[in-house]
Amino acid sequence: MRLRNIPGAKDAVLESPFTIQEPESRKGLWAAAFPKKQPLHIEVGMGKGRFLMDMARLHPEINYVGIEMYDSVLLRALQKRGELAEEGEKLPNLYFMRMDARNLPDVFDKEEVDRIYLNFSDPWPKARHAKRRLTSREFLERYTKILAKGGVVEFKTDNRDLFEFSLEEVKEAGWTLLAHTFDLHHDEEMVKGNVMTEYEEKFSSMGNPICKLICRP
Repeated sequence: MRLRNIPGAKDAVLESPFTIQEPESRKGLWAAAFPKKQPLHIEVGMGKGRFLMDMARLHPEINYVGIEMYDSVLLRALQKRGELAEEGEKLPNLYFMRMDARNLPDVFDKEEVDRIYLNFSDPWPKARHAKRRLTSREFLERYTKILAKGGVVEFKTDNRDLFEFSLEEVKEAGWTLLAHTFDLHHDEEMVKGNVMTEYEEKFSSMGNPICKLICRP
């Protein structure tokens, strides 16, 4: 059974107290969605959500929103979040939502987001699908519309071709490349404070070097 086709996933996502419904209505009002007004960081393509749950735990001074396109993938994150809540870990600074990342400017207002995480995004290897890659110049333009002044995008992948494509797109989009590495876990500076995703643990354990870049408009 394919993960994205779990029966009942859509209803579970709609009913979850950890999911933001009708996110377009939150545009310009995201600070009010959380108990405290704090910097807002989002992860686009959050998968099962472990990275953001770890981040929310480590940084209670930051508000987080995880974005996932598929109900059945998001369901896995909601189930884990529910388990944590039952164990007494509420994570009030974290919400999830199901949406297409192409609609980010419809959901977040200008300068409303302080940081965007892209972790092990779908490489969309066929050339005709390049615009779908989350580091394409088309997506970088979308991020420009929502990032605050000084806001950055952090991108990690084990796919060397996608990473080199991303470096080129950052340049072509006129963005500033603040830092990058082709081997994160052996880069003493960039690995400081690194929180690993499930994919990162899997790929690095196989000996795959992890690439990372940080850039801003």
